[in-house]
Parts: sequence; structure tokens; C-alpha cells
Amino acid sequence: MNLEGIISISGMPGLYKVVGQMKNGVIAESLNDKKRSPIYSHQQISTLEDISMFTTGDNKPVSEIMKTIYDKEKGGACIDHKADEKQIVAYFESILPDYDKERVHPSNMRKLFNWYNALQATGNLKVKDASSEEKTKAHTEEKPKKVAAKVKPDTAKVAVSKGVKKTAGVRKTGTA
Repeated sequence: MNLEGIISISGMPGLYKVVGQMKNGVIAESLNDKKRSPIYSHQQISTLEDISMFTTGDNKPVSEIMKTIYDKEKGGACIDHKADEKQIVAYFESILPDYDKERVHPSNMRKLFNWYNALQATGNLKVKDASSEEKTKAHTEEKPKKVAAKVKPDTAKVAVSKGVKKTAGVRKTGTA
């Protein structure tokens, strides 16, 4: 799943998309009602790309779990996050059978299902293409080679007009 730019803000309901930056925070747009609001640096922000669930082995990113739900539901909505706790746990076990039963609580499962349904309802649930990932990897691998080839030694002379003294890093303000 492509969850780039999607964030969750502590103390604020729903999911948000980052649309701009400020000096001391970001501007976020709610996925539900499209209202924009400033999010300051003292607020706790979590990007969905960085969140993962505990498993008995390595932690599994939320994007991979959402991809599993997407494949199971064929792009449709999953179980409602307000369903009975037994149904929530059973559905989650069908998606991620090796989750850590001591550290992943039903509230975490509900939050995941709520996020998935919110992304699905607003059309922000996008599947990453394997071909586009390969293109970006190939593109980023080629860039350093090209940049390294263009770098020249710093032997270039700076052109200075007649009668003007060259000053290195000193700003003349006109006062003594």
C-alpha cells in the first residue's frame, strides 16, 4: 500500500494528509471533510508508513497488513471497527495469524480497521506497483553516478571587475 503523506495525529480523530509545511509544523488536510488545519511541532504525529504491528517474528508494517486486507476484500471495505470484540480478533487472526497476542490488543485492531475503511472510503487506498518501485530504485541508483561524473575540482577562477576588491564572506554595509 502507498501510505505516503498520510498521518495520524494524537488527540484528533481520523486521518490526515500532509499538504504543506510551515516554519514550526505542517499543514494537514482531513481525509473526511477536507478541512485544512495547522499541526504544530509539539503535537504528536505518526505517519502510517512508520507504524507496524508486533508479531512473533519481525514486526509487520501497517502497509503490508492493509495490502493483505485489500487482497482479501478485493478492494472493498473490511469489518466495521465497532463490531464485536470476538469478530474483530477472528478477522485479524485471518489476516495476520502470527501476531503477538500479548502486545496487540483489540483496540489496536479496531484502529487499523478504522484506518483501512477511512482510506478505502475516501479513495486514498492505493496499491504500489512493483514496476514503479523498480523504476524508482533504478532512478535513484543512476543519479549518484551521474552527479559524481559532473563534479569537477574547485579550480575555477572567479571573475572580478576592475577596481573592485574581492571580499570573502564580508558584507559591506556602507558604514564604518
